[in-house]
Amino acid sequence: MLTFFNQFPQRISDVTTQLTTHGIPLTSPAVPAPTPEPDDPWASSRPTSPVDRTTLAWCTAAQMLSAHHRAPLSTQVLSADALIRELGVRGLAQLHADLHDGATIDYRFTRCPYCSGCGEDPLLPDCAELGCPPQYEFIGHDHICPVCMGADYQPEWFGEERITELDRLVDAPVFGCSAQFSRLRQKVRRLTRR
Repeated sequence: MLTFFNQFPQRISDVTTQLTTHGIPLTSPAVPAPTPEPDDPWASSRPTSPVDRTTLAWCTAAQMLSAHHRAPLSTQVLSADALIRELGVRGLAQLHADLHDGATIDYRFTRCPYCSGCGEDPLLPDCAELGCPPQYEFIGHDHICPVCMGADYQPEWFGEERITELDRLVDAPVFGCSAQFSRLRQKVRRLTRR
């Protein structure tokens, strides 16, 4: 049975199974630094580092790209490699926005693809791994999701709150203008009777 807490290892397992089925290595090969061209202003002399394809971030990126392009996951391997190599976990937020035509994503109404809406880092890192100040270690502070930045995914509650706020905004001018509107209507009636 799939519960909330075992869905993250299951996501990694599903993706790595597909990779091994297609004979794709679980680590991207490191590419040595290219010889820079003297006339090329965009040339890079940095070697590309290998990417671990068994991380939750890489598996999430590959699944997002595969679902968006409606293509097999095996065809999205190099794209996921590039995203994670260049931007890391925060690149998932950029990818999510790019897949929605550059629109900002309100994670209160859209489930985060990385943490599935819990708002915390699904890897549950400890303070020493993240380099938190020593005083935080003993107060039990949460490590927020690096993609949705700890947004509280509750579309039903936030939807009701937003509708209530919109109703208040729409009704406020109507009540304020109703007296002026009735006086204007009376003037129009008087003028049309003449």
